[in-house]
Amino acid sequence: MDWLNKLERKIGRYAVPNLIMWLIGAYTIGFVINMAAPGLLTYLVLSPYHVLHGQIWRLVTWIFMPTDTNLLFLLIMAMFYYQLGMTLERSWGTFRFNVYIFGGMLFTMLGAFLLYGILSFSYEPALLPEMSYMISFGISTNYINMSIFLAFAVMYPDMQVMLYFIIPIRMKWMAVVYGILTAFQFIASGWAGRISIFMSLLNFIIFFLSTRNLRRYSPHEIHRRQKFKAQMREPKGAGVTKHKCAVCGRTELDDPTLDFRFCSRCEGNYEYCQDHLFTHQHIKKS
Repeated sequence: MDWLNKLERKIGRYAVPNLIMWLIGAYTIGFVINMAAPGLLTYLVLSPYHVLHGQIWRLVTWIFMPTDTNLLFLLIMAMFYYQLGMTLERSWGTFRFNVYIFGGMLFTMLGAFLLYGILSFSYEPALLPEMSYMISFGISTNYINMSIFLAFAVMYPDMQVMLYFIIPIRMKWMAVVYGILTAFQFIASGWAGRISIFMSLLNFIIFFLSTRNLRRYSPHEIHRRQKFKAQMREPKGAGVTKHKCAVCGRTELDDPTLDFRFCSRCEGNYEYCQDHLFTHQHIKKS
């Protein structure tokens, strides 16, 4: 996206490297606070009412809300998302990963204030502090983590991980399961829950749509692909290709929508398709 490239040239130097480590550190601090002084968390949550009444630190401290109260699950989550976050940062670059994470946080906060604004028209002013707290304790970085996981699954759908260190499963199938559960939760929730879920995952929705080639669904593009397939079925000699993936061997004749790129980290002229550009093993001659 051109606007993102321009933004990176202007303020890219301010991007926070290893951002996922800072997030995991915040979760860990929140876990310790919850164990030592759980009442303190009430002063950290994102309560729109209290933010509007001067407690602006809540705009930052809500990321300390622990994602889990079980130490073992916290450690598993930390190791898992550290790997996902670092891989995405290396693939996208530090600035773009920052935009993705901070964008998710911003949308989450906007969702909280939008929900509070709607509730303010439905309840008496005396009830607004309590309603604001009800909103705040439903807001955490769980969906930020979910957006990291879904983005990774889109980037590396065929990568296999060990679920609970035991069950081998591909990322795309885990994403399907999480997507179904989230959709069910979205349907089963009230309109307040739906706003929270939608706004928290809006950064992933924007990312997913920006990575899709929506033009391929236009009537002109559909007709072009049909014409191409018809030509390919016609008897002819071996075609000469311009691109060929060094991993799977596919060319532009196999699928005209495939993108091919040379890898700058491989020693030699090795070209890869979009499915293997980030997942192949780099070739080193020395």
